[in-house]
Amino acid sequence: MRKIKLGLFSKILIAIVGGVALGWLLGHPWAPCAWGLKGVNAFSGVFGQILRFIVPLLILGLVTPAIAETGSGAGKTLLAVVLIAYGSTVFAGFLSYFGSAAVFPSILTEGIGHLDKAAKVKPLLEIPPVMNVMTALFLSFMIGLGIIFTKAQAIKRVFDDLRVIVSKTIEHAILPVLPFYIMAMIANMTATGQLAAFGVTAAKIIAMSIVLTVLLLLIQYGVACLLARRNPIPVVWNMLPAYFTALTICSSAATIPVTMRCVRKNGIGEETTGLVVPLCATIHLAGSTVKVVSCAVAFMVLAGAPVTLGQFTYFIFMMAITAVAAPGVACGVIMSSLGLLESILGFTPEQCTMLMTVYVAMDGLGTACNVAGDGAIAVIVDRFFGRHDALPCGNETGIGVGK
Repeated sequence: MRKIKLGLFSKILIAIVGGVALGWLLGHPWAPCAWGLKGVNAFSGVFGQILRFIVPLLILGLVTPAIAETGSGAGKTLLAVVLIAYGSTVFAGFLSYFGSAAVFPSILTEGIGHLDKAAKVKPLLEIPPVMNVMTALFLSFMIGLGIIFTKAQAIKRVFDDLRVIVSKTIEHAILPVLPFYIMAMIANMTATGQLAAFGVTAAKIIAMSIVLTVLLLLIQYGVACLLARRNPIPVVWNMLPAYFTALTICSSAATIPVTMRCVRKNGIGEETTGLVVPLCATIHLAGSTVKVVSCAVAFMVLAGAPVTLGQFTYFIFMMAITAVAAPGVACGVIMSSLGLLESILGFTPEQCTMLMTVYVAMDGLGTACNVAGDGAIAVIVDRFFGRHDALPCGNETGIGVGK
């Protein structure tokens, strides 16, 4: 019989159910294995140390070659795509911040700010990172830009190899254990009576993220079609197959063939499509940013921490940079954001774990928004940089290209 292969989302759901059952068992004083809660917490502490150790290396190994490769194909069209994608990601972060900061204080009434006190356990093994997150980020910029200007291909090959090592470590060592880590945290929360409040909170965060991603797409296509003098309704309609494909398979890279077909159906030229879609699959993280910022605001509101614009401005700009190469790694966006959550927003490791759980639960939502937003960027780029003479007079929807 063919072996059934579960996706990460399915594994997380199983981990949550298993964590509830395990926590219920370990939380009863009469249970013969009540002592097992200490073992569960010990495992959480060690794996949390490993996560914090890998984050700076992930940034160094992914962001450095991404910067070097982005600069290798100089040209105004490439620069325009990069700037538009980065601007869209930053705008998504601020949209999520303002929307979440306005709504969450009134709907998140049951705080879980004492979660970190209930779940915090001194790790049995201390594994300090080789550098902090900001050091890794600025070192990545220095080396990546240095490679561009000095043509240091030997150094580039070193960081290309480091990217492979980091990616394989995440894929084969971190992600397979991650569901057990989440299960251990859920078990701890269940045993200490924190799960009920967290479940209600997660549902509210997910609902708010859905609203924000839909609003973001409406704004993106409204602006794009206004600039390109296009009718937004058929343009959005043609992108729906890419949206639902990404929603299902949770991968921007795997959705590229479908996205390219949808973009071409909107009358976008082959040259523009071939540049924008593959590049934006790597650097355009608007939907993922909405999820991370929304979750961050929610957890800070629950913890009673001040949700200041200055703090989140710094976080959003830094996150948009560190997430540049994240789509090349499963859960790369949230993994690359962990260090920023701790260093900039003051999250505890336990809060980061809960945020990861909520993030993975709506994984496809952010990916679908990322992919659909790529189509809006393609419309803008084609309007100002496309070879209009190579395009047909109309597209498959019967609408003129509108150039």
